[in-house]
Amino acid sequence: MGDDWDDLAGWWEAEAASDPAYPADVHPLFHELLPPVRGRTIDLGCGEGQGMRLVRGSVFGVDRSRALARRALRAGPVVVGALPSLAWCRDDTFDLAYAIYLLDLVEDHERFLAETARVVADGGHLITIINHPIYTAPGASPMLDHDGEVLFRWGRYFERGSSFEPAGHRTIEFFHRSLGDLLTSAARAGWALEHMIERGLSETTVDEMPGYAGQQEIPRLLGLRWRRRG
Repeated sequence: MGDDWDDLAGWWEAEAASDPAYPADVHPLFHELLPPVRGRTIDLGCGEGQGMRLVRGSVFGVDRSRALARRALRAGPVVVGALPSLAWCRDDTFDLAYAIYLLDLVEDHERFLAETARVVADGGHLITIINHPIYTAPGASPMLDHDGEVLFRWGRYFERGSSFEPAGHRTIEFFHRSLGDLLTSAARAGWALEHMIERGLSETTVDEMPGYAGQQEIPRLLGLRWRRRG
């Protein structure tokens, strides 16, 4: 899979640079979730380093793609590793871990939550920003009503599943689990929820991407901040 992302590195870097939702929606959401005290920080699935540049101080990155990790070195030190494994990292190493648009690319979310709980010290935080689970449910899709109103088909929301979305000349598999499944798994791993934000796309993003017109009130982003329980 690392080789797969190496093949998509150029596409991903261009996508991250050109998508208006990052500066208009994703980055502001991330700043809302950041705790006031951060300490030792790791960016999980750092890609080309965009997220590493959002955090002041020393930030460590990890990504499965060597090509993207080389680009991220401009933002800080990076390790090449395939998440959800963090076997190379000692217990209680970090005070903050965060993952932007990663968790719904990880099939084993329970292992991801358990591994992050192991490497984050007691009282530290985990932040995740993902596509809202209603969007990743197999068969879910916006629909245009006969009177022009945009409605939403939930698909198989309550079941775990996956779907493939286009990514350049290839596809990426997104893994779905319901919000209840995700929150329960986090609690079992030792994470206490502090802040949850559900948000649609902003008017700024919709103006730049008219194909999303009428979807502003449909949850599109989910941001979560947990605190590590001892």
